[in-house]
Amino acid sequence: MTPDTTAAEIRLVAATVHGRYALRAPANDDGRHRWLVGFHGYAHNAEIFLETLRAVPGAESWRLASVQALHPFYNRTNKVVANWMTRQDREHAIADNIAYVDAVLEDMATSFGAPESLVFAGFSQGVAMAYRAAMRGKHPARAIVAAGGDLPPELAAGVTRAWPTVVIATGRRDTYYTPELLERDAAFLAARGAEVRRCVFEGGHEWAPAVRDVAGKLLVDIGGG
Repeated sequence: MTPDTTAAEIRLVAATVHGRYALRAPANDDGRHRWLVGFHGYAHNAEIFLETLRAVPGAESWRLASVQALHPFYNRTNKVVANWMTRQDREHAIADNIAYVDAVLEDMATSFGAPESLVFAGFSQGVAMAYRAAMRGKHPARAIVAAGGDLPPELAAGVTRAWPTVVIATGRRDTYYTPELLERDAAFLAARGAEVRRCVFEGGHEWAPAVRDVAGKLLVDIGGG
């Protein structure tokens, strides 16, 4: 039997899906409407990263939201985890994800009012989402915390929004986001007017205590902790 070598025609259609996010009200609510919004890494989920955010010093004074990626799957222990995107239909996936984050923030604003201070935080694969949400979403951020992940290439091509403060962090033994890549991103951001705070710690690909602490210092500096 002769195989059919005719190229398939690929078409894309828009579809409505439901995303989920984990929310925690500030334990010390002073009415200042400060939000820390996080994006988990590959094969994590919203609940896991919410606990990571809760451990940041000063986070008890902020409303925390952990956004779960739109592509869930089962890990080896049968737990539901999620993935942000793959290289397939990349530009469409980026647009979908940005629109999704905008919808999360609109949902929060409807319930709690607009934030006075907004910080996006990401780990590993979620770092790209933190950058994209801050620079291409509807809601500009006061700061970005980027741990273990690099700057998305399309943002390096240029954005019209002014860069906020950016904390970039990695472990000295991280082979995914190396200290050399951190320095590359830091130089790029600094050249475009961002205040860059580096955090290189003894460790690997992880959200280490050093990241938690530098993120806490950031919250104090921009929002009073």
